[in-house]
Amino acid sequence: MYTAAGLKDKDQCLTEYAPLVKRIAYHLKARLPGSVELDDMIQAGMIGLLEAADRFDELRGAQFETYATQRIRGAMLDELRQTDWMPRNLRRDMRRIETAIGKLQHQLGKSPSEVEIAREMGLALGDYQQLLFESSGAQLLYYEDFYDLEDEDFLERHELGNDPDPLELLRNDRFRSALVEAIDSLPERERLLMGMHYEQEMNLKEIGEVMGVSESRVSQLHSQAVARLRSRLKGH
Repeated sequence: MYTAAGLKDKDQCLTEYAPLVKRIAYHLKARLPGSVELDDMIQAGMIGLLEAADRFDELRGAQFETYATQRIRGAMLDELRQTDWMPRNLRRDMRRIETAIGKLQHQLGKSPSEVEIAREMGLALGDYQQLLFESSGAQLLYYEDFYDLEDEDFLERHELGNDPDPLELLRNDRFRSALVEAIDSLPERERLLMGMHYEQEMNLKEIGEVMGVSESRVSQLHSQAVARLRSRLKGH
């Protein structure tokens, strides 16, 4: 399948690595709202795979699958950057949850329960859990956390100029230490969930099977864990 110049059979490449594209798409989709179409992600990933096949000759000696994985994931993220994949109302709802969690954390001196958070927000428990489910795909960091652009869509393209690079901020030792501490402070079940999802790269269905709950329940707990982390990390 390979020559000294790279890939010689792109049709064979697409066939062989299509499952890789789907696997990456499913894993990424699990972190995004229901409004994101899986087929759009897969289509973008296939384009990334073709680009990897075209450019592999520039990386002779490298493992193609490793390189292709990066290109596929990059193409999917580029697709997300060009769409309003996390509507303003979802960000607004997550901020309401974060505010309630932060207030209760300060009052109680511990991580508040779902019942306590729902009560603070003036919601029935079922309504609060539905809000968590609808907010699936909430990110630990929003674009607005780095720029005062309340009217802009998340991840919308902008010229950054000399402003700080969000990725550089993420590498900051102080932030990393605060993030580790925040993760350690999560309720045990949510901490285990985050470990399975982000360290072991298990999807929500697999996590649900381990935890003995439904996939939708895992989605709710994930959204709540992200809200807890964001609440604790304010100011970093």
